Amino acid sequence: MPKTSDNFSKIIALRQRYYKAATNKESLLKLISEAEIGEQVYNSNAIENSTLSLEETEKILLQIDLDRYITEREIFETKNLARVVTYIEKKAKEKELTLEVILSLHKMLISNIRDNIAGRFRKNNEYVKVGNHIAPAPKEVVGLLEEMLATYHGSHHENIAKRIARLHLTFEHTHPFVDGNGRIGRIINNYLLIREGFVPINIKFIERQKYYDAFKEFDKKGSTKIMEEIVGKALTNSYHKRLAYLEGKKIVTLSEYSNLSKISHSNLLNKANRQTIEAFLEKSMWKIGVEIGKKKVTRKKSKI
Repeated sequence: MPKTSDNFSKIIALRQRYYKAATNKESLLKLISEAEIGEQVYNSNAIENSTLSLEETEKILLQIDLDRYITEREIFETKNLARVVTYIEKKAKEKELTLEVILSLHKMLISNIRDNIAGRFRKNNEYVKVGNHIAPAPKEVVGLLEEMLATYHGSHHENIAKRIARLHLTFEHTHPFVDGNGRIGRIINNYLLIREGFVPINIKFIERQKYYDAFKEFDKKGSTKIMEEIVGKALTNSYHKRLAYLEGKKIVTLSEYSNLSKISHSNLLNKANRQTIEAFLEKSMWKIGVEIGKKKVTRKKSKI
């Protein structure tokens, strides 16, 4: 696993390159964000055991009839989450994240699903269990969240992956709501990233087991290492994708890139998973941007 400091330096370098490439390309950036909504919604809902596929999720958002029966709850979960994802793109730049904002995001998410719990924290005897973890008592929720935000805002000297990882793990450990904690937790990650000038991330459903392992590690040891790695790789993945579009590269599959570079596909997959090449996952397929006009990709010795 790459050292945290090395990964942070890589993220900062990618961010600087991104800002340079993004100049006067607001319309393209908007298209990239809009195209990602379906994937964001699909992955976040799938982590919470939604039965919808990516294709079905996108059809619901486009108001296209599906070929099978879908519960009303899943339809609202899809539309509501898409609304929240779109909403924070602008809101995060305007307003600091507060408990009031978190409650408003939750109300948007749970509206028409469970209106009696939408937009409020757990209270009275509303205890929740996640796996083997019993979340703190309802009366502790507000204090724990206030401490969570204070710790986040007071740690500007630390790298962003560590700060987001710790906040996310603390939020999910607290589980402040009766329902919708995972989705709101991942929304909060992006709210803070956008507010601090980073790009949003998409924690993929295919990483669900590692994601769960991060919570186990935090609950047992108080460690944030696994989640830091997840957040760090999700950030580089997001930058690689945007840079491929913004820098006008030709986007090819990793399989096509294997033929161009004369590097084995399995080797490239390994590098992509470690994020040591500028590959990115788009609709469950590994892709990479290559310079247009280059028929052959020169193979370089890697220092990594």
